Amino acid sequence: MAFIDKSGALSSLGRGERNALELGCGARKRHANAIGVDALDYPGVDLVGDVFAVLEAIPAGTVRTVHAYHFFEHVDDLPRLLSELARVMAPGALLDVEVPHFANPYFYSDPTHAKFFGLYTFSYLARETLFRRKVPQYGLEPAFELRDVRLQFDSPFPFRGLFKRAVGPIFNVTRWLQEFHEENLCYLFPCYQLRFELIRL
Repeated sequence: MAFIDKSGALSSLGRGERNALELGCGARKRHANAIGVDALDYPGVDLVGDVFAVLEAIPAGTVRTVHAYHFFEHVDDLPRLLSELARVMAPGALLDVEVPHFANPYFYSDPTHAKFFGLYTFSYLARETLFRRKVPQYGLEPAFELRDVRLQFDSPFPFRGLFKRAVGPIFNVTRWLQEFHEENLCYLFPCYQLRFELIRL
């Protein structure tokens, strides 16, 4: 599948002038120096097209940082995405992922959401020593290490958002509290989103 390189981003990546990607950046790219990738042609997007077509065109080991904010939940084939990212990312590179939590009541309203995410999702796909509970990796050879995961609390409604942002961080004090929240409280006091930090091995 073809894509459009609006700003010569691929050549700048090859020359080492830019080495960060922001996947699914939309109209509001958070990192001005990152190469913005999106299927829709917004003003801040550098590479317009399917994410897999874009990643296949990027030389191996040239990317130092990948940011993806509310993008991974739109991708059907998560193992394939991680495999392509592992190919283009240099060892030690950072993968910064923000996704809706499965208990977010607004998650189900968006018909383009294809994947659910919980506290342990990347534990199935990456090397991980954060949690006491262990999950299988189904024969996958991890290319990433999960360094951190945070529950993030918010609401689109001002008062509720203020309350959740004030109280919610308590659950990130320990891993035990994170696990306790997800097992026992996630539908009573829903988590809005998760933030994962992974490192390319």
